[in-house]
Amino acid sequence: MGNNISKDALNAINKKTGKTITEGAVKKLASTVKPTTIQNEAQLRQLIKQVSAMAKVPVSEDTVQDIVSAVKKSGLNPNSMESLMKMMMKK
Repeated sequence: MGNNISKDALNAINKKTGKTITEGAVKKLASTVKPTTIQNEAQLRQLIKQVSAMAKVPVSEDTVQDIVSAVKKSGLNPNSMESLMKMMMKK
């Protein structure tokens, strides 16, 4: 995805959540994510909670656990935010 967030991806997120999330907010949060964030369960849980707060969409502990498990099982490339977004959009 590079430095530009796909407008289609941002529109899909906003449509799915019914909220307005700005490109700037996504970039600010994304700038804090490191490859180790996806590999460290505590950091991954924190990221999920930050995304939940940004989208103003509550996420249950069961859903957090499902996302953590899916990320671990998928062998997700930690540098691929697009893959993570696609996986989460299916949730």
